[in-house]
Amino acid sequence: MDVASDRTKPQVEDYMTRDVATVSPDTTVGEVANRIAETDNHSGFPVCERRRVEGFISARDLLLADDDDPIFKVMTTDLLVAHPEMKVTDAARVILRSGIQKLPVVDDAGNLVGIISNADVIRSQIERATPKKVGKLVNTLEQIHEVELRQERRTVPLAELTPTQGRVYADELEGRRYELEHGLAEPLVVIDNAGTLLLADGHHRVLAADRLSIDEMDAYVIVIDRPIDLGMARTAKKEGLEGIDDIEVVDYARHPLVQTTERLQSEE
Repeated sequence: MDVASDRTKPQVEDYMTRDVATVSPDTTVGEVANRIAETDNHSGFPVCERRRVEGFISARDLLLADDDDPIFKVMTTDLLVAHPEMKVTDAARVILRSGIQKLPVVDDAGNLVGIISNADVIRSQIERATPKKVGKLVNTLEQIHEVELRQERRTVPLAELTPTQGRVYADELEGRRYELEHGLAEPLVVIDNAGTLLLADGHHRVLAADRLSIDEMDAYVIVIDRPIDLGMARTAKKEGLEGIDDIEVVDYARHPLVQTTERLQSEE
């Protein structure tokens, strides 16, 4: 794989489980069925030969097989796998789009190095350091515009927000919707530029909330008492962004750090 690392955002390797339970291709259906039945933590296993991922076996794959059949006869061989340097947000889109619960993580040689689940993705979102993010933005704005700013925590009406991002991904909207429905969503980051509310962070959350008929949300608000000329405001105006209805929802193309096991094997 050709990996372009971006350490400015959390990556899959930061949240994946490294100690992964696996089975070999010669393991029998009966043995795997017993392992699944004996634990609440596994509904399937990566199938590995010397740590190289050959496939995945799930409880569903076992239904029509005989107990004595080897796993390699019934396992799924064309499965999605991610790279450890993939951003967690991109892995979330893949998981949500595909409907899978766990995404095996492999290195450049195709060896299993971990597994990331939908629960890991949710944990990564909950743990995002929003106050730190707000602090960095405040410092940046103060240095650029030579002003002193203050922060507030308040509820903001979604109808009064001006977006600064023109598009969001359909897959990630499902993740934000899940967080909202389960009380897991973090606050928005909003810049109050002398009464004009610019949405700096949280576009997916805002659109998901709008679809759930939520009218207002909790936000970290950076308050600017006297209006200043903000680059993000100019960008919003240039793109014709006046309200959240102007945000385009787009599908997400396959990520370059996501492959299938069959593609990996064909590249050898």
